[in-house]
Amino acid sequence: MPSFDVVSEIDMQEVRNAVDQAQRELATRFDFKDTGSEIELGKDELTLRSSSEDRLKAVRLVLEEKFVKRKLSLKTLDWGKVEDASGQNVRLVVGLKAGISSDTARDLNKRIKALGIKGVQSQTQGDAIRVTGKKRDDLQAVIAALKGAEDLELPLQFNNFRD
Repeated sequence: MPSFDVVSEIDMQEVRNAVDQAQRELATRFDFKDTGSEIELGKDELTLRSSSEDRLKAVRLVLEEKFVKRKLSLKTLDWGKVEDASGQNVRLVVGLKAGISSDTARDLNKRIKALGIKGVQSQTQGDAIRVTGKKRDDLQAVIAALKGAEDLELPLQFNNFRD
């Protein structure tokens, strides 16, 4: 019976590459000179620092641009609030969203069942959702429907497709 898994993962190597490219651009661009602008990569978060809020917005734009160039979804970024840091600096902590929570898994299972495709079943397995069906075309319709859902706040990948 054909099946596939719905997961939400982040390629941390690509995130690291995007952050390195953004840091390199911050170091070479004239408008960031002497602003103390930097991006720091933590275990599951990014910290953006700069001297003012408008420079911080520019740092954010540079980071988003690098994410798009490296084909990373902007939905993985969970933007926090701008905080005052030490001295005259401001800071923005950005979380990296990965994995499907139980509430989101429940919502995705409801969406799949609401499609009304006969013979298609879904079940949660850890932080993935296994979708099985009788026909390959039905599973491809489920993938197309989930890709087309604009209101999901996390990026989905479809892997482990088996006939």
